[in-house]
Amino acid sequence: MSKKGSKGEQKETTSESLFRHLFGACDILRGPINQDEYKTYVTPILFFKRLSDVYDEETITAMEESDGDGEYAQLAENHSFIIPNGCHWDDVRDVSENVGVAIVKAMTCIERANPDTLFGVFSSFDDANWTDKNKLSDERLKNLVEHMSALKVGNGSYPADVMGDAYEYLIKKFADMSKKNAGEYYTPRSIVRMMVKLIAPVAGETVYDPACGTGGMLIEAIRHMHDDKLTYGRIYGQEKNLSTSAIARMNLFLHGAKDFNIAQGDTLRSPSFLSAGQLKTFDCVLANPPFSLKKWGAEQFSSDAYGRNMWGDPPDSSADFAWLQHMVKSMDPINGRLAVVLPQGVLFHDNIEKKIRVKLIQSDRLEYVITLAKGVFFRAGVSACILILNNKKGKAQKGKVCMIDASEIYTAQRAQNIMSENDTQRVYDLCFNFQDVVEEAKVVYLQEIADNDYSLEANHYILRTKPESISPVEIRTQFTEKLREMHQAEEELIKLLRDGGYLDK
Repeated sequence: MSKKGSKGEQKETTSESLFRHLFGACDILRGPINQDEYKTYVTPILFFKRLSDVYDEETITAMEESDGDGEYAQLAENHSFIIPNGCHWDDVRDVSENVGVAIVKAMTCIERANPDTLFGVFSSFDDANWTDKNKLSDERLKNLVEHMSALKVGNGSYPADVMGDAYEYLIKKFADMSKKNAGEYYTPRSIVRMMVKLIAPVAGETVYDPACGTGGMLIEAIRHMHDDKLTYGRIYGQEKNLSTSAIARMNLFLHGAKDFNIAQGDTLRSPSFLSAGQLKTFDCVLANPPFSLKKWGAEQFSSDAYGRNMWGDPPDSSADFAWLQHMVKSMDPINGRLAVVLPQGVLFHDNIEKKIRVKLIQSDRLEYVITLAKGVFFRAGVSACILILNNKKGKAQKGKVCMIDASEIYTAQRAQNIMSENDTQRVYDLCFNFQDVVEEAKVVYLQEIADNDYSLEANHYILRTKPESISPVEIRTQFTEKLREMHQAEEELIKLLRDGGYLDK
């Protein structure tokens, strides 16, 4: 089998064309590999290739700095990570038999050689069975390796945002093919960008996503801060799913992020980021947690060691207010801002959820309530909203909440409704202006919310245009005129049919 392209080949490409090439790996796997499993194989093989290409770039730089000293170029201090002997992409590419074994060996050794930074990024995809030749023959794996070898995916091949965006397209494609779980691991990027703009992280501040999924919100926060070096070490996320947390780490790395903190574990039962025995607090907290999560650990939460049930104990049938209280408790007490996507039920549910909502409103942290159009998330039949909280509300915002009805602000598409960049900019402007707009926005005093039984439904507050009233006489006149026009058109049609010989005269 001939090798496509030289090992030193570099090819400029757009995010879209790079995505098409990466997704082409799925075509090679199609048949023995189920489409729900594509991400289990494509994601780690892409990351393996990426690591090898970056390592090669660092080797070339070190060679140039040392006038061609090969031993110097291999020193660990010249590299961001270690690739042990025999575990580089090219080593696997040269194997013709037992290719799956070679892939597993390389990935395992790279993890072990980099315990602090890369441990678990490959083994988290434990559903992948690279060594089952009945499922993946040597020939098929060789085709996959050669396909991935056709493009360089190092830092010097193209900007990190191009590589990262291509991977985002890939994640979305995987989400499209697995809709039952799609909403859990992909949030529309236009909505994420709007949320980030509303809490406006500044370089040097800390950012935290307690349900980080594949890391999209953290990436947008870093991008908002222009990838400033002050973000290093200040990005935090936790994700329960093992392979999804690995994808988040890969995603951040592929986007060029450095020195981030992604923990794997159950945030509600066992939060990972602590300080002096209490929850660590952050300047910016944002998340799209799983909607109405059941059996999430309500009993343990009712006596929470970190005081996250300060407003009440949510039922075990829905974790929505548990997530919200965890995030509020994770806000920096002086400077903290929060953005969260939740189902619209949190705006009006009764019983314990109402009691928690009352205390949320009375705390005067709530700044914006944005009601979104149905269908802009993958979750079929679920309408979402966005809550923005601020521990440092401006003077003009104190004692008030800006209600935004964005239920009609969307772009209709055949498969699903979306919010385009223009749509989210319109919503952002409504928030930023913080003033009444008929049909769209209303600034409401806390007392008015109390008078409405602490409901946060936009319909209770938004001013509506009164429908134009038409008198019965006018309706009758219009009906008579339309009836006359219909009879006239019918007579003209019959005449045309008779003149053409289609009806007897």
